[in-house]
Amino acid sequence: MSRAAATEAMPGDVQPGATAGELNCLGSWTLATASRLERSILELRPAVNELVLDATAISAMDTTGGWLLHRMVGELEAQGHRVRLHGMRSEFIALMDLIGSRSVQSATRDMPRRGLFARHGANAWRLLVASIGFLRFIGESAVALARWVAHPRRIRWLPVLHNLQAAGCNALPITGLLTFLLGIVIAYQGAEQLQRFGASVYVADLIGLSMVRELSPLITAIIVAGRSGSAYTAQIVTMKITEEIDALRTIGISPLDLLVLPKVLALMIALPLLTVYTDVMGILGGMLMARAQLGVSFSTFIDRLHEAISLTSLFIGIGKAPVFAVIIALIGCYQGFRVTGGADSVGRQTTKSVVQSIFLVILTDALFSIAFSRAREQSVLHPRR
Repeated sequence: MSRAAATEAMPGDVQPGATAGELNCLGSWTLATASRLERSILELRPAVNELVLDATAISAMDTTGGWLLHRMVGELEAQGHRVRLHGMRSEFIALMDLIGSRSVQSATRDMPRRGLFARHGANAWRLLVASIGFLRFIGESAVALARWVAHPRRIRWLPVLHNLQAAGCNALPITGLLTFLLGIVIAYQGAEQLQRFGASVYVADLIGLSMVRELSPLITAIIVAGRSGSAYTAQIVTMKITEEIDALRTIGISPLDLLVLPKVLALMIALPLLTVYTDVMGILGGMLMARAQLGVSFSTFIDRLHEAISLTSLFIGIGKAPVFAVIIALIGCYQGFRVTGGADSVGRQTTKSVVQSIFLVILTDALFSIAFSRAREQSVLHPRR
C-alpha cells in the first residue's frame, strides 16, 4: 500500500505536535470515524493559550468531520485559547466556512425565548419604525407628485393608462358580481322584517342608502385591495429582487415616478368609477330580489329610491373612494419596497400589504362615519339662518 493510500485510510485523530502549542489533525475526518474523533477531542487538555491546529495531514473530510473540527475550535476559543488553523486544503476551508455560516443561523434560531413584555416591546418598536418609514414614503411620494404638478411633462401617461385598465376595467366583472349578490342578500334578509310591518316599499331605502353610503365603496375598496394592492406589492418586490429598481436609479429614472405615482393616480380615477358601477349593480340586485320576494314593481322601487337617496349621500360614498385608493396604492407600493431576502419574501410582503390595506380602509371608513355623524349633529343643533 502506498503512503497516500495509507494516509487516506487512517482514521481521524488529534495528536500533540512537536511543540506545546501545536496540535496535529490527522487522517479521515468523516462520519465513519466520528466516535474516535469525539474521544480524541474530549481528551485534549492544552496548557498554552496560543494554539496552532496543523490540518496538513487531513486526508478526507465530510460534513460531520467539518462540524466536529468547527466545534472543537469553538470550544477551545470559549476556554480562552487563541486558535489558528494551518495547512488546510481549499475545499476543506470552503466546507468549514459553510458550516460556520449555518452554525450562526442555528444559534440565532436557538436563542432563548424572550418574556412577554420583551416581545410586546419588540413588536411595538417594529410598528413604530414601520410607521415612521411609511410616513417618510408618503412624504417622498408627495414631493414627487409636486414635481409632476410643476412639470406636467414628467407625467408618464402610458403607465397610468396601463394601471387604469388593470385596476379599473379588469376589475369590473368581480366587483359587479359581488355587489350584485350583496344587494340580493340585503333585500332577502330585510324582506321578512319589512313585511311584518307592512313596509315593503321601504326596501328601496334599505338597499339604496346602505349600498350608496357604506357598503358599495367599502366592499369595492376591499376587493381592489386584495386584487390590485397585492399585485402592486408583488410587482415591486419582484423588480427589487431582480435588481431592476437599482437599474432604474442607475439610468436616472425615479422609481416613484415610474412605479408609484402612476398606480396612485390610476387608482384614484378607477375606484370612484368602480364605486358608481357597484352602486348600480348592488341596487339592481336588490331591486330584482324586491320584485321576487316582496312584489315591489320596478317603477315603484325606482320612485322610492329617488326619494330615499339624496345627492349628499351619493357624494359621500363616492368621496370616500379616492381616499381609499390612495391608502391601497401607497401601502401596496411601500410594502414592495420593504422587501428583504429572496423570493420567499414575495408572499410575506403581499400578505402584509393586503392585511394593512383592508385594516386602514375599514378604519378610515369608521372615521368618516364618525365625522359625518358629528357634522349632522352640529347642523341640527346649530342650523344656518
